[in-house]
Amino acid sequence: MSRTPDITDVSAPSLHRGLRLFWFFSSAVLLTGAVSMLFADLLWRTGWSASRTVLLVLFIILFLLTAIGCIHGVYGFFIRIFGTNRRITGLKPFKSQNIAGVSTAIIFPIYNEDSVRVLEGLRATYESLERTGQLDRFDFFILSDSTNPDRWVEEEKNWCELVRDLDALGKIFYRRRLFNEERKSGNVRDFLNTWGKRYRYFVCCDADSVMRGETLVDLVKLMEVHPTVGLIQTVPALVNAESLFGRIQQFANRLYAPVFISGLNYWALDFGNYWGHNAIIRTEPFMQYCDLPQLPGRKPFGGQILSHDFVEAALMLRENWAVWLAYDLEGSYEEAPQALIDNAQRERRWCQGNLQHSLVLFAKGLRGVSRMHLILGIFGYVASPLWLAFMLTFNWIYWYQKYTGLSDLPVESFNPYLKSWSGTAHALLIFVICMVVIMLPKFLALIDLAHDWPRRKQFGGLLNAIGGVLGETIFSTLHAPLLMLWHTRFVLTNIAGISVGWTTQNRDADGTSWLYAAKRHWGHTLIGLAWGWFTWKLDPGLFWWFTPVLAGMVFSVPLSVLTSRRNLGARAKAVGLFLTPEEICPPPEIVSLRSHMAIHDLTEAEYETNRCRPHAGLAAAVLDPYVNAIHVSLLREKQLNPVYAEHFTRIGAGTDAARELGEKLLAGGPEKLKSSERMTVLADQRVMVWLHQQAWVRPEEKLAPWWRAMIREFSQREN
Repeated sequence: MSRTPDITDVSAPSLHRGLRLFWFFSSAVLLTGAVSMLFADLLWRTGWSASRTVLLVLFIILFLLTAIGCIHGVYGFFIRIFGTNRRITGLKPFKSQNIAGVSTAIIFPIYNEDSVRVLEGLRATYESLERTGQLDRFDFFILSDSTNPDRWVEEEKNWCELVRDLDALGKIFYRRRLFNEERKSGNVRDFLNTWGKRYRYFVCCDADSVMRGETLVDLVKLMEVHPTVGLIQTVPALVNAESLFGRIQQFANRLYAPVFISGLNYWALDFGNYWGHNAIIRTEPFMQYCDLPQLPGRKPFGGQILSHDFVEAALMLRENWAVWLAYDLEGSYEEAPQALIDNAQRERRWCQGNLQHSLVLFAKGLRGVSRMHLILGIFGYVASPLWLAFMLTFNWIYWYQKYTGLSDLPVESFNPYLKSWSGTAHALLIFVICMVVIMLPKFLALIDLAHDWPRRKQFGGLLNAIGGVLGETIFSTLHAPLLMLWHTRFVLTNIAGISVGWTTQNRDADGTSWLYAAKRHWGHTLIGLAWGWFTWKLDPGLFWWFTPVLAGMVFSVPLSVLTSRRNLGARAKAVGLFLTPEEICPPPEIVSLRSHMAIHDLTEAEYETNRCRPHAGLAAAVLDPYVNAIHVSLLREKQLNPVYAEHFTRIGAGTDAARELGEKLLAGGPEKLKSSERMTVLADQRVMVWLHQQAWVRPEEKLAPWWRAMIREFSQREN
């Protein structure tokens, strides 16, 4: 049993932390109050009504969320300019800390991913750790939850080849779960229940994560220096984007994130958050306190917690284990979706997970700061339907005023400085303030960049960075209405009880086709055209004010297609737009990843042909003696573990039914079996040995035509 630590070991006094929280959120509230008074004054001048009350309430909520974002940028800017010791890397010296005898597991939970990309990221991290001389302190685990039989076989083969290339037997392990219960959190829990007690810490990575070896060593040293810290979250930098959309997102992440995260750390301190990957976690308290509960009620709000990371951080904090953001540690990398639609699919999953947190909010014993993290995450998605409601309410007021024939009954402003102002000038003032609040963090990020000459060069110079900010702002203006509609749909479908499936993220940058974009965006285009026609008929002047919102909807199809193109991303890079430090001076880990991926790309046509052929993995596992031996040996090892005995029984492995399915597979081909039945065959080591023998010794007339074709192809390839 781990002790419950005194969190004050590494934290500021409660009064100091409370003052930070007070000053930070009071700044946002005061700003919101001042601007809301101006907006209420504007509504008062045109005659009050129930709809105007609704409009004011929506404005206050939306502006408060915007103000909180702005204040993050303001506080973060001053922290970066003047510095602070209230960060995990500045509390105590840690570089000289000895980590001899400290064991750390680096885990890669995956689900039907491109195993080539996953393992090349692992290779880059492994080699980087090797250069530090501390490799012996770390072990790597690929934790597969893949449900695709071909992906399963591909993962095993590529893992074995990587172990052979790196001479890493006993350092890099592969495990595939037989049952994918509770998704990623269940995958991690299964690993911890089986191997967790061997490791003092574990680092959870994503399928596309890459981490610098020195950063991993520093994280372990920080945990050793601070024994009451339960979790340290790094801030991953986006890398390897090729499409225009991906490069814009990557540029925004690298330029704006340092300012925003510094502001977040100002008020969070040791009550930070967890983002699910690229973080180091103290194993024992995590196992003891972070076993997630099932939420009451039916899906999508009830049941298994999807966005487990926020909740796990809150549970650690509840038990007095500190959680920090190591925002100044470089060397943590990840990739991001390369197209609008792929990004929206990821947002769909995150939306349901964050909305579930509305039930977690009231859990007993959670700290107030943890509840604040959860609330901000929830409103990250709820803000979109509120924004849509604000605009629709405004349109309703405008239409009602015009078509009922009611005249305005103007009254004087209750602000003495605005009494002589016209209503138009008053509205323009509020609009300008709102734009300043939205744009100020970007402007401060540019000043922060100008203040740091070496970093300025990493973005291609200040002028290129300014051009990138202008381009990113134009794109964000067009993209925001689409996110608004997507998020609104996601929130409403969740309220209606429609859950999401667990799908693999599309991490390719091949581009969105016009037909696919039209299928996904036709509703956005139709809404934009109808809304534009309505506002034009209502008042051409109003139409021009709504143009930025309407343009993103009307041009959603070309925006989605063109920003997904690699060639446009390459052109932007050629002229110096959206450059990032990892492009100007790529670190060794990213160079290694790119070079090894380029080697795979040389044989990409042959590789994709083999992998995309239906049931290619199953064919290799049966026909190829090398692949069959790897697969069978892993199954035998798993069957020796009593933990999995019940699992094999549940799927029917080791039974006569599995042998019957094997016979059916040979006689009829893979198409005669369901996917679950193919998985049952693959999970039975005796049947797999028997299939390998039978496929090569049976007369051709007793094999399905599919097998005869695969045997001929395999024989030709070997010759």
